Amino acid sequence: MKFSVFQISRKGSREKNEDRMGYCYTRESGLFVLADGMGGHPEGEVAAQLALQTISALYQRDARPVVQDTSEFLSTALMTAHHQIIRYASEKGMLDTPRTTLVAAILQGSSASWVHCGDSRLYVVRNGELLTRTRDHSYLEQHNAGAMKMERINRNILFTCLGSPTKPVYDVTGPVALQQGDRILLCSDGLWSSVDDAEIVRQLSAQPVSDAVPELVETALRNGGPTCDNVTVIALEWETPDAFESTHGVSTDSISDGVFASTIQAGVLDSLIDDLDDDAIERSIAEINEAIKRSAARKG
Repeated sequence: MKFSVFQISRKGSREKNEDRMGYCYTRESGLFVLADGMGGHPEGEVAAQLALQTISALYQRDARPVVQDTSEFLSTALMTAHHQIIRYASEKGMLDTPRTTLVAAILQGSSASWVHCGDSRLYVVRNGELLTRTRDHSYLEQHNAGAMKMERINRNILFTCLGSPTKPVYDVTGPVALQQGDRILLCSDGLWSSVDDAEIVRQLSAQPVSDAVPELVETALRNGGPTCDNVTVIALEWETPDAFESTHGVSTDSISDGVFASTIQAGVLDSLIDDLDDDAIERSIAEINEAIKRSAARKG
C-alpha cells in the first residue's frame, strides 16, 4: 500500500481537548480511527482514548496481515470499545459513564470499509466531488421532516454514542472500491459544524492532504470563534504515486509480515488494554449475531 496521510487536533475555545485520533497499519492493511469524547459527561477524553486503544489492540491481534472480515471486525471492535468504557466506569464506581463518538475505517486490497457511531464523520472525495459521507446519528440528520424546526432545537443532540447505558446504534459501510487519488477524511464535529461540506470537498481536492488538513482546521477555528469546539481531522490520499517519497507518505512495501506500526498513543489505560476483557468481546459478538438474526427475520 501507498498513501499520504496527515492528522491534526486543536483544542479550540474549550478548556481541554477530548478528541483523539490515530492510525496503524500492517504490510497490507491500514486502520484509521477518530473519537470525540462527549462533554456533559465525565472524562470524555478517557472514553475517546479507551476506544482508540481497544480498537488498535484488536486490530493488532487480527490483522495478520489483513483483517479477514472487515465488517465483522469493525462491528465487534466498536462494541468491545463500548463494553470497555462501561467496564472502566464500573471499576471506578462512577455514577455517570464517560462517552464518545467514533468513526473508524479499514483500507486494504483496493477497498475501504468503515463504521461510525454518533456525529464524527467520514468523507470520501473523488475527482473533486463528494462521493459519500456518513450520516450523523442525530435527530436532525435522521429525521428530515421538519428539519428547519429541529435545527433550532436538536441540531447537536445525538441519540447514540459509546459508553451510554443503552446499546450503541452504529452503521457499517463497505467495502467501497477505491481509485487512485481518492481522498478520505475523518473529522470531529468541530470541523463540519464550522465548515460546510462544499468547502471541505473543495479544499481537500485542491491540494495535498498535508496542506488541506491544516487549512481546514484553521478555517474551522476562525469560523467557530469564541465558542469553537475541539477540531480534529485525519485525512489520507489513497495510492498516491509519490507517497513513499513524501514527508507525509507511507509505503508498506518494505514492511515484513507480522510487523505492526501505530501512531495511537499508549496511556494510563494500558492495564485495561493489556488485560482486554474477553467477556466483553464475547458479549459484543453475541449482540452482533443477535442483531443479524433480527434483521434476517424482518427481511423474511
